[in-house]
Amino acid sequence: MDPEAEEFEVGLGKTDRAGTGASSLGDRSSTSPTKNGYGSRYEYEVFPSIVDFAGGTNFVFLAILTLSMSGHHNARQIVCSLFIMVWGARLSGFLLFRILKTGKDDRFDDKRDKFFSFLGFWIFQMVWVWTVSLPVTVLNSPNITKFNQPNFGTGRDIAGVILFAIGFILESVGDIQKYRFRSNPDNKGKVCDAGFFSWTRHPNYFGEIIMQFSIFMIAISPSAYGYVTGQSFNAQYGTIVGPFFLTLLLMFVSGLTLQERSGAKKRYESGNHWEMYAQYLKRTSILIPFPPQLYERMPTILKRTIFLEFPIYVFDPAKHADQSKVQNREAEEGTRDANTGNGQYRD
Repeated sequence: MDPEAEEFEVGLGKTDRAGTGASSLGDRSSTSPTKNGYGSRYEYEVFPSIVDFAGGTNFVFLAILTLSMSGHHNARQIVCSLFIMVWGARLSGFLLFRILKTGKDDRFDDKRDKFFSFLGFWIFQMVWVWTVSLPVTVLNSPNITKFNQPNFGTGRDIAGVILFAIGFILESVGDIQKYRFRSNPDNKGKVCDAGFFSWTRHPNYFGEIIMQFSIFMIAISPSAYGYVTGQSFNAQYGTIVGPFFLTLLLMFVSGLTLQERSGAKKRYESGNHWEMYAQYLKRTSILIPFPPQLYERMPTILKRTIFLEFPIYVFDPAKHADQSKVQNREAEEGTRDANTGNGQYRD
């Protein structure tokens, strides 16, 4: 879940994990309707934490369950199982920490009182966990472990471990960098371009994607080296749907599509550091890390293709902004500036 809309950023992607100013726990409880004395506190403080914690820990539970039932345990199974458990536990832990720390998570505000929307959310979460876990689940299947296995340490295994380490650093450090940036009152409303965010607008998403592909890369080694045959061979390669499913979620469902254009639209209409943000968009890759000095001078056609900044993410003020909001804001700013000049405005 985009610990990047906040920005999970993932799972259900919302994870980036983006954030707005956090209100206090007391504020959320006191201003929210409730049917009983503790209803609002449970719904707004406890419920999101339970959902996020359960979402990530389901990966841990499923990996442990399938590993324990595999009948055989080799190093590759253990490594892949540990990798997805580490990823799921870290994701759950960070999201839980962030919500408990800020006391805010409005991702479920429009679902709590709608049964079918709420049910659909939980069903989708189950599909998410099951699909993304497929490479590990199939690797741990007795239908795979009954074959002889290549010793762990092949070139594919080593490359997968390296990619997982890179992805884990990008995601975990990126989450910490954004959290620390937004925790500083001096940065309120500013564009987070610190650390990894100077090279990519979504380092946690990119890290999450390459981690899942790295697990798949390691998991299919028995088939890739010819040890597994028949339908089991097809099943292993079919688990590529797991990392692709996660990638599609982050790019077209709950990640970038919820943040890029809508985020730019809000900044433009509110005048919230828009010029600074526009420059940030121009020089920073949307997903694939790249030196900003080179990306800024890159032809638009390369940005829209190789670097995945598709037109659906691009904000055009003339096409997408509500000009009435812009005009009202500019009028208010003009009035305030005039009053300030006359000595009539008080902050």
